[in-house]
Amino acid sequence: MNINETITTRFFYPKGSPKLRLFALGYFAALITLWTILGHTVLGFEQSGLQPIVAVASACFTHWLLEWVDSRSTRRAPRYGNSLSDRFIFLLPALIPGLAVGMLIYPNELLWPMIFASALSIASKIVFRAPVGQGSQHIFNPSNFGITVTLLLFPWIGLAPPYQFTENVTGLWHWIIPGFILISGIIVHAYFTGRLPLCIAWIGGFLLQAFLRSWYFDIPWIVPLIPMTSAAFILFTLYMIPDPATTPLNPFRQILFGLAVAAVYALLLIENIVFGLFIALFAVCACRGAGLYLIAHRQRLFQNAQLAESAGK
Repeated sequence: MNINETITTRFFYPKGSPKLRLFALGYFAALITLWTILGHTVLGFEQSGLQPIVAVASACFTHWLLEWVDSRSTRRAPRYGNSLSDRFIFLLPALIPGLAVGMLIYPNELLWPMIFASALSIASKIVFRAPVGQGSQHIFNPSNFGITVTLLLFPWIGLAPPYQFTENVTGLWHWIIPGFILISGIIVHAYFTGRLPLCIAWIGGFLLQAFLRSWYFDIPWIVPLIPMTSAAFILFTLYMIPDPATTPLNPFRQILFGLAVAAVYALLLIENIVFGLFIALFAVCACRGAGLYLIAHRQRLFQNAQLAESAGK
């Protein structure tokens, strides 16, 4: 069996292209690796240098272990292949969540939360799946799932402070760094993932809920918009929400998805629930997964009815 035939993720890219999937994976992996290195050497990341290494190791090992078990149980060739290039490509989907976990949570000096969150991120791709076409697909953004569950299970673990992304820079660099993140994200989503409508809808929904909360609760309009000024918000907008594997490909459905995340985020803020960005995305992905199951169930009922009608004739 061709390796591409076992990767349903490629169907969530324009034209179901495995080349677009591979380019986007490499693009994201290169950017987040560069960002991590600069963060620990220049920008001022608060985590220890060992924590992202441990997070990546945990994610890669879990990814390899689950693939080995699955390939053995289904008697198919493992996707990590035999060559170094095959193994490198295979580990790219694990590298990204591992680095994201190592960048976005702050468990003080402890290493085990990094191990736990990274392993959970990868395991979610196997455990939480929904029927799509003739196969199935994971429904949660892996890194968002691992981070959200870790934050909920261990309240003493927090998110990395937003200032760490530009802590040690001054002057124009406060604009250049977010600008680079913004432009690099727009390029990949406009030309390779097809998720630019989702990003725009999320930003539009965020602006709308900010102005509505400002009007209803009689607070200065600038206050709800402050989160948008951070590099962390841009990172979340362009590299967390528009995950091709866990968001719709249809532009209209992308718009609904982005608006839904913004609406849930607003409700969480009104209820004074922290970690609103991550929990909102988690909740919307869960609802989308339930919707995919309902659609698959209706399709089975329709097919069974057609078969029964044909048999009656």
